[in-house]
Amino acid sequence: MYYVRKTFEVSAAHRLTLDYESKCTSLHGHNWTITIYCRSRELDRNGMVVDFAEIKHRVADRLDHNVVNDVIGCNPTAENMARWCCEQVPRCYRVDVQETTGNVATYEVDEPCV
Repeated sequence: MYYVRKTFEVSAAHRLTLDYESKCTSLHGHNWTITIYCRSRELDRNGMVVDFAEIKHRVADRLDHNVVNDVIGCNPTAENMARWCCEQVPRCYRVDVQETTGNVATYEVDEPCV
């Protein structure tokens, strides 16, 4: 099994839709640290699981300096962001989204890898 991991930071804004009163329902920003984990039993024709530049293009380039609400199409909690990121990258099986120091959401696919 081959594994790759890419970590990057994105600066973006979001506002949450919540069923309780919270300052997070107002537009605000974070510097998220996102870690993408990919795996494959076989390497592609270039000898890679997935190109690191492709991960950046599919996730960081779309989120950085944007309003996350406009990008991911659902309530942009850290948990929903983690799932959205995972769905963007081929062979991704796990994503960690660190919103602030000590606050991390993880999404992990519960399926066999390709």
